[in-house]
Amino acid sequence: MEQITLRQWTDSDLDPYAAMNRDPEVMRYFPGLRSLKESAESLERQRALIEKRGWGLWVVDVDGEFAGFTGLAVPSFDAPFMPCVEIGWRLSRAYWGRGIAYRAACEAVAYGFNKLGLSEIVSFTAVANERSRRLMERLGFIHQPSDDFEHPAIAIGHELRTHVFYRRRAEACSSAAK
Repeated sequence: MEQITLRQWTDSDLDPYAAMNRDPEVMRYFPGLRSLKESAESLERQRALIEKRGWGLWVVDVDGEFAGFTGLAVPSFDAPFMPCVEIGWRLSRAYWGRGIAYRAACEAVAYGFNKLGLSEIVSFTAVANERSRRLMERLGFIHQPSDDFEHPAIAIGHELRTHVFYRRRAEACSSAAK
């Protein structure tokens, strides 16, 4: 079985991260592709947040190779369900369909509940993003239709603006993830 490690970002992650962020299929449910400069800025932000608070969106390393990221983040937009901590992920296509996102996300969920003592973790995505929705459900997150929302960072009328909202409470946490 592949060895999955969640780790801090390094400079050598920039090229594969930028390539992932330029892949139209990976970025299908985001408003646009990311430039090399945007990817570099994002990498530095994530590295600084992990350094500052000890957690964030970590690199998913599979057998020593950059596969993408997963982890916990504090959304920076205003919404009725704020403040909150969300789980997020993005993997390069070469790592899809192998259970890697699930295994890595389980580690992030366990960290949030067991190490940070969070009472709840949320997740959200564009309505059409069925892959992420299935992963959320597999992780034990429950869809909360009353909290579905129009993402304020996406233009009005854009097909990705409407987001579904999922949540998982700590009491629902099983010991499936270490």
